[in-house]
Amino acid sequence: MSKIEDKCKEKGVRLTDQRKVIARVMSDSKIKYGSKDHPDVDELHKRVNSIDEKISIATVYRTVKLFEEAGIVEKHDFKGGKARYEQSPDEHHDHLIDVNSGEIIEFVNEEIEELQKKVAQKLGYKLVDHKLELYGTKIKKN
Repeated sequence: MSKIEDKCKEKGVRLTDQRKVIARVMSDSKIKYGSKDHPDVDELHKRVNSIDEKISIATVYRTVKLFEEAGIVEKHDFKGGKARYEQSPDEHHDHLIDVNSGEIIEFVNEEIEELQKKVAQKLGYKLVDHKLELYGTKIKKN
């Protein structure tokens, strides 16, 4: 059983056969394509269709929305593109997006985490959550 299927059971989300295929494809994304994989619905549909041609894009949209509402997957609206999805992470991470290639790099930086807390405290807040997206272009090495 995939990690997303496990989370569905935990949260009481009913899994039809089609939802199971979508859940497995989404869970396998990180394994097959690495941490840089944050597929959009069109890409998920293409991958799902290679397993079961009867699953429509509308079913993929509805299922992804259901998983998102249940907190099983996270939606990312990175600049200049379609919404992308990833399995809700067990550990917090941020994203660096290459604006030329669209490559998405996940990273954790303790200095940035501490700085964000300090900024919130300085402004009179306790930080409870955040999302950091950095956009850049790859530096060419000489």
